[in-house]
Amino acid sequence: MRFETKVIHIGQEPDPSTGAIVVPIYQTSTYVQEAPGKHKGYEYSRTQNPTRAALEKNIAALENGKYGLAFSSGMAAINTIMNLLKSGDHIVAEQDLYGGTHRLFTKLYTNYEIEFDFVDMTDLEKIRRVIKKNTKLLWLESPTNPLLKIIDIQAISKIAKENDCLLVVDNTFATPYFQQPINLGADIVVHSTSKYLGGHCDLIGGAIVTSNKEIYDQLAFYQNAVGGVPGPFDCWLVLRGIKTLTLRMERHNQNALAIARYLESHPKVRKVYYPGLPSHPQYELAKKQMRGFGGMVSFELKGDIEQVKKFVSSTQIISLAESLGGVESLIEHPATMTHSSIPKEERIKSGLSDELVRLSVGIEHQEDLIADLEKAFEVI
Repeated sequence: MRFETKVIHIGQEPDPSTGAIVVPIYQTSTYVQEAPGKHKGYEYSRTQNPTRAALEKNIAALENGKYGLAFSSGMAAINTIMNLLKSGDHIVAEQDLYGGTHRLFTKLYTNYEIEFDFVDMTDLEKIRRVIKKNTKLLWLESPTNPLLKIIDIQAISKIAKENDCLLVVDNTFATPYFQQPINLGADIVVHSTSKYLGGHCDLIGGAIVTSNKEIYDQLAFYQNAVGGVPGPFDCWLVLRGIKTLTLRMERHNQNALAIARYLESHPKVRKVYYPGLPSHPQYELAKKQMRGFGGMVSFELKGDIEQVKKFVSSTQIISLAESLGGVESLIEHPATMTHSSIPKEERIKSGLSDELVRLSVGIEHQEDLIADLEKAFEVI
């Protein structure tokens, strides 16, 4: 079954009791049992819920994985993966990482004596140099947030296997429509379903996909034990969003490429980060590894931080807000918003400057978006 069909049908069979073509919202906390321990597969909605089960089956299929798990947020999903580790373990992570992930690693898990090295994962030798005997996990995003670096997932999966490590890939930016990390050797894929999978800025959620039964069993245990699960209505919203994922991602990609080209030629822009531009250092890898380049564009303005703040506050169609992946275009300033928890010295070292702007390009008409940016440029 092809991707465009999977998004609509996998896990979403008509309801057997009524014939409803849309998966029902099973808004219940518990289930009646015929006798103690004798039930129809559902006992308590923290453990199982039919709406959640439909979503988990669907997302696993989209990633070409065997097992899916849904969570109340992307961070709940990431935190659950961290439960696989123990004190004394070591993680190698991409240095250009979502601020919330970086915060969780450095502010929480270092307290449990888990060690971290953050490196530029576009350089495979840097990864090899920092791997230790206690390295248990390699963690990356591709494209990265917010510098949109493309990481060679297949090459890093080989390094992981050589060193008996797990490889985790955050596939939020690319989505399974443009990239399927499990096909490239990843052990675990994680998503913030709040973003492109939901697609409408109206929910918070997360997901994990794996094809490893042992890993799945552990993560499913932690999902239930810790309890960071989504409610059935949020699961239903993600399922509804996924139905149009193919169409939306194509439009996001078209608009983002047009805007990236516009920005690259603008005299007030110092640098544009978009993997669909030939000027991007991993352009050829992006073409090989992905079937599209996504809807995220980052760029550096010429000027100081106050001018940047004025610029991002001056758009009218494009809203100043955190998050991404919705049908609406959003603009933000990573240094003071999504990545503000990263110490400035570390942030600058990883290439995330005060002049960087991150743009989540929506599905509006691209000429309206470009006109909106042009007006904002006039104020600086």
